[in-house]
Amino acid sequence: MKEVTRRQFIATATLATGFALAVQPVSAKVITTDTKGLVAGAVKIPVQDGEIPAYRAMPERSGNFPMIVVIHEIFGVHEHIQDICRRFAKLGYLAIAPELFVRQGDVSKLTSIEEIRPIVDKVPDAQVLSDLDATVDWGVKSAKGNANKLGITGFCWGGRITWLYAGHNPKVKAGVAWYGRLVGNTTELMPKNPIDIGSTLKVPILGLYGGQDTGIPQDSVQQMRDRLKSSSSKSEIIVYPDAPHAFFADYRPSYREKDALDGWQRLKTWFKQHGV
Repeated sequence: MKEVTRRQFIATATLATGFALAVQPVSAKVITTDTKGLVAGAVKIPVQDGEIPAYRAMPERSGNFPMIVVIHEIFGVHEHIQDICRRFAKLGYLAIAPELFVRQGDVSKLTSIEEIRPIVDKVPDAQVLSDLDATVDWGVKSAKGNANKLGITGFCWGGRITWLYAGHNPKVKAGVAWYGRLVGNTTELMPKNPIDIGSTLKVPILGLYGGQDTGIPQDSVQQMRDRLKSSSSKSEIIVYPDAPHAFFADYRPSYREKDALDGWQRLKTWFKQHGV
C-alpha cells in the first residue's frame, strides 16, 4: 500500500461523530444543544503543513460575531466539545474547536486513556499555538469572526493550553481555563507551563479548578495565584472545594452539575466583562 504523506493525512482527516471511545457517556445529564438558528458542522482550517479538521458553530444571521476558540481535552473534538460550541453559538458567538492532535493520531478511536497519552505527549506546544493562530485567522477571514472580540476557553489539556495561548497571543481579550495543569516537567516539546508565564501574563484569565482534583494539587493552584499577583492581567482563579477533575464534563461520572452551572455563568460574565 502506498504510504500516506503527512500532508495527505491532514487534508483527509475528519472529526469524531460521537464521543471518544475511551470515555463513553455514562451520565444521565448529558447536555444536547440543537442547531436551530445555527450554522454548525465540520470545517477545514488551513495550517502551515496542510489542513486540520475543526467544528464550527455560529448564528445563522449575518453579522460580525465575537469569537471563542474552544480547546479540547485529551479526547479530541468529540460530541461534548461540539456541543459546547453550539452553546456558545446560541449566545451569539462564533465558536471554533480545532482538532489539535490530528498529525499524531486519532484519539477518538482509542479505548483507554493509556493509549491516548502517548499520542498527546508527542504534540508540540509550538504546533498547537501555530494551529490556534491559524484557527483565529480562518475565523476572521472565512466565518464572520470579529478579531477585536476574541476569547478562548479550554478543558483539562485544553485548560493548560488556554493559559499558554493567552501568553502567546496578546490579541486575546479574555480566556477561561477549566482545570488545566499549571506546573510540571518541561520538555523540548513542552518548554513552558502556565506557572512560567503567570507573572508576565497580560490577558485576563479566569481559572476554574476542583478542590478534589487529584491531578492538580492545591499548592500548585496557590503558586499560580501568587504569580498572577505580580501580573497586569487581573486574572482570577476559582476553586470549587468538593469538585473533582473534569467537573464540567456532563458525559462523565466526574460531572458536578451545581459547580458546572456556576462555572458556565462565571464564564459568560467574564467574557462580557472583558469585551468578548
